[in-house]
Amino acid sequence: MRNKRAPGNKRTSGPVLLVIAVLAALGTEAPRVAAASSHPGALVDLTTDVGTTLMQATWRYSDARIVETLFPASDLDGQPTGNPTLTHDIEPHAGRADFDDSAWGTIAPNTLSQRRGPGRVSFNWYRINLTVPTDIDGFDPTGSTVWLATRLDDYAEIWVDGELSRAFGQGGGSVVAGWNAVNHLIIGRNVRPGQRIQLAIFGMNGPISDAPTNYIFVREAKLEFAPGSVAPLAVEPQEVNIQVARLDPGIEAIVPANAKLFKVAEGFQFTEGPVWDRQRAALLFSDPNHNTIYRYTEQDGLSVFREKSGYDGADIAEYSQPGSNGLTLDRQGRLTINEHGRHRVSRLEPDGTLTVLADSYQGKRLNSPNDLVYKSDGALYFTDPPFGLPGFFADPRKELPYSGVFRWKSGRLQLLTAELKGPNGIVFSPDEHFLYVSNWDPQAKTVTRYPVRTDGTLGHGEIFIDLTRQIPGEEALDGMKADIRGNLYLSAPGGVWIFNPEGKHLGTITAPKAVHNFAWGGDDGRTLYLCARSSLYRIDLLVRGIRP
Repeated sequence: MRNKRAPGNKRTSGPVLLVIAVLAALGTEAPRVAAASSHPGALVDLTTDVGTTLMQATWRYSDARIVETLFPASDLDGQPTGNPTLTHDIEPHAGRADFDDSAWGTIAPNTLSQRRGPGRVSFNWYRINLTVPTDIDGFDPTGSTVWLATRLDDYAEIWVDGELSRAFGQGGGSVVAGWNAVNHLIIGRNVRPGQRIQLAIFGMNGPISDAPTNYIFVREAKLEFAPGSVAPLAVEPQEVNIQVARLDPGIEAIVPANAKLFKVAEGFQFTEGPVWDRQRAALLFSDPNHNTIYRYTEQDGLSVFREKSGYDGADIAEYSQPGSNGLTLDRQGRLTINEHGRHRVSRLEPDGTLTVLADSYQGKRLNSPNDLVYKSDGALYFTDPPFGLPGFFADPRKELPYSGVFRWKSGRLQLLTAELKGPNGIVFSPDEHFLYVSNWDPQAKTVTRYPVRTDGTLGHGEIFIDLTRQIPGEEALDGMKADIRGNLYLSAPGGVWIFNPEGKHLGTITAPKAVHNFAWGGDDGRTLYLCARSSLYRIDLLVRGIRP
């Protein structure tokens, strides 16, 4: 995995009012209307030029329309598996983070109160991209919690960074709060200057069953900043939007017809490297940016498992990802850790001490070990690109002239291959006859399949998957897992790509945020936990996965 730094932004000042923000104490929660608090903060009015200039933001607008579509009829279990029937949908689906609104018209903030849409039963979209400033009339927003308070005439749903979350029984927040009621919800935790937040507000004219003789407009739209932030934190499991591209009938045996995706924790800097600890029924995962390993359970929520998980050197401020990345467990249940900043692979012993398994090869220290997997004979295989180094390939700390795939067993480290520029995810087929390695390389977005010899070394690798032409841009391929049937699951732009053992693309699961890694968990091994940038999601599938 390779993570880019957030862009900086210019300081913009203006007569922005400081207020006592209406904020709730933050804990394990669902998105709900806030309760009063005495924490001071700053308010930015997004219906003014001053407010949008401060946030480097522009409002964009489009009507929405009702369109006919086909959808499967309900079966005896209430699931959508029957014959297609005619129903309706809304277009455009403009809540997604990757939605292109560049063709939409822009509207001045002081015109948000103008009536828009065709009236009666009608719908529309307001979209805006915000950049957290460095200063708000002397208030430093660094580390703040940011709330949005908006009121539409008549109803609204709020998408934040491509996500529409909702919890059972929820009223307000991201979903309809009531007729002309305020939607009040958190849109950012522990924010940083330069951080971008995307809002998509879906407006509805109502009551729908008694269509009004008027139009949609925005009565208010304000941001409230409160210093300090309880983040990250577990949340009451919240259903969020999910898309499943079903490209082959084989996907039906993997992803339920009515698949549900739930957010269980949020507020991280960057989630990575998850592994399910079956002995403790807990998920362990890294935040390499925050230099921390976290532990999550459905019963106890979120806790810190290990601090300074990858580095504690004097030059740590130069690193964007000094912490641990990939995690796995050996046959004795001991946690094995890829430590970015310390350039090593270590094992956590039952007494809490660390045993260094590998930190150098032929006298030169490793780059920044990324992902790892154990073979059933106890051999450890891991990838070693330079993505944990501040300067990546050009970093002066880089000693090896290549990015390797290594094998460690009984104290001996072997270089298996150095042919990939950015070896990243790594996983065995169920019978361990093949080893798959994904490549983070914008010029070669590939998965290579290597035959595994009887001595544990690798034969000649062949390109198993090539997405170079399908996926434009700098983002490439990340973590991988396999299920017991040999299907391969790949983190790539667009979501979790699923391929059968022959390399055929069966379908893709798209979460609200980009997924960089995942792990099989739960009692039966059918729950897939998704590490998606600042969030942790889970989805129940129909097949068991391979896990330590």
